[in-house]
Amino acid sequence: MATVVSPVADICRAAKRAARELARTDTATKDAALEALAAALAERTPEILEANERDMQAGRQAELGDALLDRLRLDEARIAAIARAVRQIAALPDPVGEVIDGRRLPNGLDVRKVRVPLGVVAVVYEARPNVTIDAAALCLKSGNAIVLRGSSSATHSNAALSQIAAEAVVGAGLPAGCLSLVAGGGREELTELARQSGSVDLIIPRGGEGLKAALQEVATVPVIYAASGNCHVYVDASADLDQAERIVINAKTQRPGVCNAAETLLVHAEVAERFLPRALRSLGAAGVLVRADERALALADRHQATLSEPRAPQVVVEAATEEDWAGEYLALILAVRVVDSQQEAIEHIARHGSGHSEAIVTRDTAAARAFQLGVDAACVFVNASTRFTDGGEFGMGAEIGNSTQKLHVRGPIGLRELCTYKYLVEGDGHVRD
Repeated sequence: MATVVSPVADICRAAKRAARELARTDTATKDAALEALAAALAERTPEILEANERDMQAGRQAELGDALLDRLRLDEARIAAIARAVRQIAALPDPVGEVIDGRRLPNGLDVRKVRVPLGVVAVVYEARPNVTIDAAALCLKSGNAIVLRGSSSATHSNAALSQIAAEAVVGAGLPAGCLSLVAGGGREELTELARQSGSVDLIIPRGGEGLKAALQEVATVPVIYAASGNCHVYVDASADLDQAERIVINAKTQRPGVCNAAETLLVHAEVAERFLPRALRSLGAAGVLVRADERALALADRHQATLSEPRAPQVVVEAATEEDWAGEYLALILAVRVVDSQQEAIEHIARHGSGHSEAIVTRDTAAARAFQLGVDAACVFVNASTRFTDGGEFGMGAEIGNSTQKLHVRGPIGLRELCTYKYLVEGDGHVRD
């Protein structure tokens, strides 16, 4: 059973044993296990929903807020979507054993660089119970054992999902211990997990800056941070304003409580008078609170004063503070600034961005190229919403998170990103002179 409370070290040692067997498991067995997992999610949906409702009730009593409750909530459609993602992962090519590079050396040795699993991956995450299954499916398909540690807000959901998943995949032939949950939301369990350097090969935290800071203080295991997203949309002087409006509204409002939602809108001064009134009207209709710099605030005041229809949507606009440019709201709040040049927009992003996802709306090819080269982020979009930063959207089936680091993994963490490599060298009695 995945949810048995046992010492963290014991769980990790069992995962290490399972990882050695998983590394040798054939693709057909892994795919059959994922198919069994997807089927189990469908069959046991009522059980999952009952557990999730217990978490939702506790969350409402704790006044978690709409964005967090949305991330916590499961329903039949979301569970069906999670099961589809599992099947999509099963259908993807197995990265294990892929030859990345190969050549024969002048001395006759054959050298192949081959993709292999990392071993044991621990995933630490907040609120979102779907991560339990997404992370498990990705790790198992890539030949890794997984140790899950969710947040206290999703205790019952994670327990139900991890138990169902472990029973399904072990029943389909994967080794016991390949999928386990560290029960308990205390800081002590997190610290102990982060120090299992003898059995855990990698930790991936998926959550806010608080979780990141907590791990930075104690971790001895290597960490890839699936960090927060302070994402920007920059509307260039040459932008198609219809496109720009659709992209801004989608990036901010389609799902505001996620890391690839836009938090800041930057608008070139040459189009600000034409673009901001219409954008503010749409943002107001969507219930977005705007925190604006002086020039954007003046345009907003002028827009409100010229409204001829008393029932026209009115956006609430406040003066932005310096803290607003660096914030990740995860809510229907958008910081807005007018800039005098593309370079000023790039410099603003460099100063305040988190390296997650940035977008430019422009019809100028040179401006698009300059933005792509000048912005330092995992994902840079031209004429598209930041909401597309997602493993599923990128054809990876799902993702564990979006890495804003530059070593080993950057961007969505999918199957290949959960692998390392080894060199396989074959000779015929070769010895070195």
